[in-house]
Amino acid sequence: MSDHDLTPAQSRQALWDQRHAAQEPIESSEPDPTLVDEIGSLRPGRALDLGAGDGRNATWLARQGWQVTAVDFSGVAIERGRARAEAGGLEVDWQLADLLEWTPEARAYDLVTLFFIHLPREERRAVYARAANAVAIGGTLLVVAHDRTNLANGVGGPQDPDVLVSPAEIAAELTGYRVERAETMRRRAPDGRGPIDAIVRAVRVASVHV
Repeated sequence: MSDHDLTPAQSRQALWDQRHAAQEPIESSEPDPTLVDEIGSLRPGRALDLGAGDGRNATWLARQGWQVTAVDFSGVAIERGRARAEAGGLEVDWQLADLLEWTPEARAYDLVTLFFIHLPREERRAVYARAANAVAIGGTLLVVAHDRTNLANGVGGPQDPDVLVSPAEIAAELTGYRVERAETMRRRAPDGRGPIDAIVRAVRVASVHV
């Protein structure tokens, strides 16, 4: 099968397999600082890490006592995450799946995280809606992505404005949630010019139907 025969989703999956295979790891081995800041004080329960990559956030959550399911469509990333968890004596349920096709159990998780899931608007909305529906009443949804202002004023990240977001946009799409934080934050950098992230943390207070 040539590259021309691949669907867009298959092409993205192949690209991420190549990225993970070319470098180990492709990110820091430490959890994302925003994850630690935003949910570090929550009582552990069931957690769902969507777009988990090679598991830096999933394994940190497991180390804090969370029962974690980690989902990613890169087989290379999943295997590295599994190896990382095993080396640390941690249990994580690794799921190889495309978020465009996979639907999590409804109202089942005390925490659902999406870190840097950048998709065209309609695809993103569908993935985010299913993620929101997976959060149990009283549970937390945490979304972190490159903010749209990162294009002009930040560093790195996707250069396509169609896959970038704003905190207000994400918050406006949530039904049945109490939004506790919806704002932009520039990540710390030695020169002061780090990437600009959109951060939304919300607690589910009512059922959501998708």
